[in-house]
Amino acid sequence: MTELGVGMLLVATPALVDPNFADTVVLILDADDDGVLGVVLNRPSPVLVSEVLTPWDDVVSEPEVLFLGGPVSTEGALAVALLRAADDVPVGFREVVGRLGLLDLDTPPELVEGTVDRLRIFAGYAGWGAGQLEGEIEEGAWYVVAAQAPDVFRRDPGELWRDVLRRQPGDLAMHSTRPGDPGLN
Repeated sequence: MTELGVGMLLVATPALVDPNFADTVVLILDADDDGVLGVVLNRPSPVLVSEVLTPWDDVVSEPEVLFLGGPVSTEGALAVALLRAADDVPVGFREVVGRLGLLDLDTPPELVEGTVDRLRIFAGYAGWGAGQLEGEIEEGAWYVVAAQAPDVFRRDPGELWRDVLRRQPGDLAMHSTRPGDPGLN
């Protein structure tokens, strides 16, 4: 198993049937002794960013919709941004890994203009208390794999789960073609 940490992906295994996380890919944004926080990358909503966060509609990447980041605090929003250059950090940006980080949505968009290459906004987040996620991984609910920046900003996130697994080495790549219920195969 790959070590759990900031900037890694959690890929739901077929054993994970919780409707909040079935077939999801979660980017880990924060991990410490108190727990883990991340956002689901492959659950776009039908809500346009322009309908709820108008100042950001010109900055957000396509598709220009809110993504359902997870079941916790769904009334709030988190923005994940990719900087154009690592040495040009705007006000309100907190690095997660490399040029990828969280952007404070209270920052006026004009202050980040020209510094952000891509931006995605998530309604809610996924959160686990101390030791909870490690227990789920031990039970076989999640694969832990390395993230790539394009994973966060795909135009069509519908195939993200399959594509992330497909690029993994060894047996893990075979799971990308596994049917939902192997017993029906």
